Amino acid sequence: MENNPQNQQALWWKQGVIYQIYPRSFKDENGDGIGDLSGIIAKLNHLTWLGVDAIWISPIYPSPMVDFGYDVTDFTGIDPIFGDLATFDALVAQAHQIGIKVIMDYVPNHTSDQHPWFLESRSSRQNPKRDWYVWVDP
Repeated sequence: MENNPQNQQALWWKQGVIYQIYPRSFKDENGDGIGDLSGIIAKLNHLTWLGVDAIWISPIYPSPMVDFGYDVTDFTGIDPIFGDLATFDALVAQAHQIGIKVIMDYVPNHTSDQHPWFLESRSSRQNPKRDWYVWVDP
């Protein structure tokens, strides 16, 4: 079954080279001392040369950065220290154009204490999102 070419395409992740990128320290393109999406774009051709099939990008969502991006406040945006949605879209488009897949590090089991879900959850014991977090009486 795995020798079928269609299955080989579907199972690319089993044998492909996946390169994890921690954006904060990968490449700073705008000179502020923090790696960014533009820095990743600048190195895509080098990643192709290395034989990378996919990049796995650690969290770049808006965050107060208490936990370096794993304390997410919005799962649909890009933290300004890394760039913006237009730059992310350009990154994905350019990666796909040269055959590199993009995997986002999605951490649904982590949010910031500033995330709207958390704030709503802690607002009252009757809140519908109350059971989205584990609460212990003091």
